[in-house]
Amino acid sequence: MQNKDVLFEIGLEEMPARFLPGTIEQLESKTTAWLNELGLSFEKVLVQATPRRVAVTILSLSDKQPDIEDEVKGPALRIAKDEAGQWSKAAQGFTRGQGAAVEDIYTKDVDGTEYIYVKKFVKGQHAVDLLPSFKDVLLSLHFPKNMRWGSGNLRYARPIRWIVALYDEAVIPMEIAGTESSNLTYGHRFLGKTATIENPAAYASVLEEQFVIVDQKKRQQMIIDGIRQLETVNGWHIPIDEDLLEEVLYLVEYPTVFHGDFAASFLDLPQEVLITSMKEHQRYFPVTDPSGQLLPHFIGVRNGNSDHLENVARGNEKVLRARLQDAEFFYAEDKAQPIEKAQEKLSKMVYQVELGTLQDKVDRVTKIAKMISEAAVIDQETAARAERAASIAKFDLVTNMVNEFTELQGIMGEKYARHFGESDSVAQAIREQYMPLSSHGALPESVEGTIVSIADKLDTIVGSMVIGNVPTGSQDPYGLRRQAIGIIQMLQKTDWQITVEEIVNGTVELFEQQALPTVERDTYTEDIRNFFKQRASQLLKEEGISHDVVEAVLSVQIGNYPYTLAKAKTLQVLRQDENFKPVQEALGRVINLAKKGADHGVEEALFENEYEQQLYSMLNQKKTAYMEAASNRQAKEALDTLAAFADTIHAFFDHTMVMAEDEKLKTNRLSLLNQLAALILSYADVTKVQWKQVQ
Repeated sequence: MQNKDVLFEIGLEEMPARFLPGTIEQLESKTTAWLNELGLSFEKVLVQATPRRVAVTILSLSDKQPDIEDEVKGPALRIAKDEAGQWSKAAQGFTRGQGAAVEDIYTKDVDGTEYIYVKKFVKGQHAVDLLPSFKDVLLSLHFPKNMRWGSGNLRYARPIRWIVALYDEAVIPMEIAGTESSNLTYGHRFLGKTATIENPAAYASVLEEQFVIVDQKKRQQMIIDGIRQLETVNGWHIPIDEDLLEEVLYLVEYPTVFHGDFAASFLDLPQEVLITSMKEHQRYFPVTDPSGQLLPHFIGVRNGNSDHLENVARGNEKVLRARLQDAEFFYAEDKAQPIEKAQEKLSKMVYQVELGTLQDKVDRVTKIAKMISEAAVIDQETAARAERAASIAKFDLVTNMVNEFTELQGIMGEKYARHFGESDSVAQAIREQYMPLSSHGALPESVEGTIVSIADKLDTIVGSMVIGNVPTGSQDPYGLRRQAIGIIQMLQKTDWQITVEEIVNGTVELFEQQALPTVERDTYTEDIRNFFKQRASQLLKEEGISHDVVEAVLSVQIGNYPYTLAKAKTLQVLRQDENFKPVQEALGRVINLAKKGADHGVEEALFENEYEQQLYSMLNQKKTAYMEAASNRQAKEALDTLAAFADTIHAFFDHTMVMAEDEKLKTNRLSLLNQLAALILSYADVTKVQWKQVQ
């Protein structure tokens, strides 16, 4: 028999655009895994989706599984035969379980022991009998949110309305939530009608006749071509925002691009207000001139054909005009209300039940900002501006504009701050407090903005942890992971002489002073430590640092992140250097043995040989040089200082019994090793490094 194509289409009520990219990715991987598990060969898996359907086409699927002849090992021959030389019950049970008979048994020697074997033949099943199990793949899909409909118990992205399941021309029997499979699909909700799919190859063309472009790549190109055509005809520049393009792509089944206009007087509004109104609220693409200045036009995408497109444009213009008129009113009203008046409202707005009001948060952020400035030794003028910015950082949250356009928080704060006479630095810091907006987004440019941003994020993260709101799995509703990564990235960019632990512990202390934690201290301190360590680990790995080196440099603490990164890069190179292996062995031996005791102080009078004295003297001599290199964050120099101990350490262990019977001698020697181990561990736990030799 020849290979055939397969089509599965599941039709639903309109799904949110944000559901579809992940659904497409899941279906492709799950379908491929399902086919591989069944042992069915295929040419390609093609997943296509619109708001009302998700379809999987399997090209050139083999008609059946391959037949398999396998050799199955049974019990040892001495067990397989009884004392009379007859096949035992164990042998009979073994063959029966493999669908064979005792006459099929043969033996093979395995490491000097005879075992019985049989050949097991598994006949491959036909694809037509296996395809109905694709129902399990469809039901295994995960969505950001599910719903239940009717009297059924199935929870799915949206109610299922039809199912197409075809093996070439034959319908594959399948039923989900009372919906039976067939070869009938449904076209555009308003322009199309019911259509019959004769075979999978005809799927896309049949739907196109019903005003559905099922191929998302083709739909996207239609949108881009329509935008570029308007650019050319009108001499406009239309920047295509990729996120907006993806959203629009999954909002329509048959895209038609159109343009509309709005009154030029609205251009007096802040550009961000206009763009937000168009992009976020109406899904329009803004239009600019070649220099990037906004023009009073917008680009929309209709879910339909070009009939009566002028009426569509007029209707959209009316909707946008109403929004912009509201924005005009809000802008005028907000500029009439001083910052101090807005600030008064913050004390009446709950930030988090256990953590108080927005004003309480502002007060904490202001104190944290001051603490950061002092730790980083920021000059007084800059520190004062950062403190001022922190103290008014949230005033725009109570403005009309941000209440209507929440995406503009910080942005409007900057504009209103300038309007009310705040310095440029303070105004800029108010906007930059929310940066970075993504894990690898742009960081604040100003020192003041960096201080306020770190302070705000520390308050959010620590505040969540002390009341037990710790992100689990993929659940992170407050974006704590992104914010922690942002803190570390900002510390890397500024290169301040502060450690992550220093500012985190200072923030924790502030919450404790205000008696805000609701969980046990040991619990939240461990949660916070692990949380930041995981984020630092992620960033180090993104820098190409191997897992073992990451564990080594983070074993004690994150510390000063730029220096930690430099140490990791140094070890990453040396882990492949055979000449450094004896150094690692010496330093590692010190760390391991030091664990058997503690530092109770070293008494030179208890030294019994010159090697003890040499190691202690060297520790006292080199410690200052090491600390100076570490203070200057000279990773290579600091490690070279530790490496200089190697020969002395080896000599010490060759001539000294650390675990002496005399308790005083043992304690003294362990104290010496503990002092040296503390120095080594402040760099990295080198016992965790796996030395890889270049072949």
